[in-house]
Amino acid sequence: MPSPMLCLASASPRRHELLATIGVSLTACPVDIDESPAPGEGAEAYVSRLAREKALAGARLSALPTLGADTAVVRDGEILGKPEGPEHAAAMLRSLSGREHRVLTAVAVTGPVGLLEACVATRVAMRVISDAEIAAYWASGEPTDKAGGYAIQGRGAVFVEHIAGSHSAVVGLPLFETAALLRRQGVVLWDGALG
Repeated sequence: MPSPMLCLASASPRRHELLATIGVSLTACPVDIDESPAPGEGAEAYVSRLAREKALAGARLSALPTLGADTAVVRDGEILGKPEGPEHAAAMLRSLSGREHRVLTAVAVTGPVGLLEACVATRVAMRVISDAEIAAYWASGEPTDKAGGYAIQGRGAVFVEHIAGSHSAVVGLPLFETAALLRRQGVVLWDGALG
């Protein structure tokens, strides 16, 4: 097993899996930061700030380049967090049903060239979702820890009519942009490319 090239400032199995798909050898360095939005903070500023704070907090735990990321589901300018229970999840999914929303994912990487950042917006259109489907989906356990109450990489994919943008960003990490940031920090990817 190769030596880690990156500290991932997250315990997210999804981000770990996404980085593994591009061949990044990493060690997880989960951090605990306050994820409350600041008063008047817009969604893009919010996810970008959290990605930066996570990367900087993780960098204090490791000498490796460190990656922090954050994802938010945004409907009509409102950030939809993780559901607090079945009623909250149902309300969120009803509000997304038959409509388009945005998923914002920011990534920040510390390393030899300083702090590098990117933020990616993806438009997601949902089909109409019935109350029975919402109840069954909640019972599956999948939406309990997912922003917006759904997982595009899981059973929630059946609700997604189409996306415009990055699928991997909706899952939790925009791989195209992330790979570019990692290369600039000297992190070796599956192809060994650094340029």
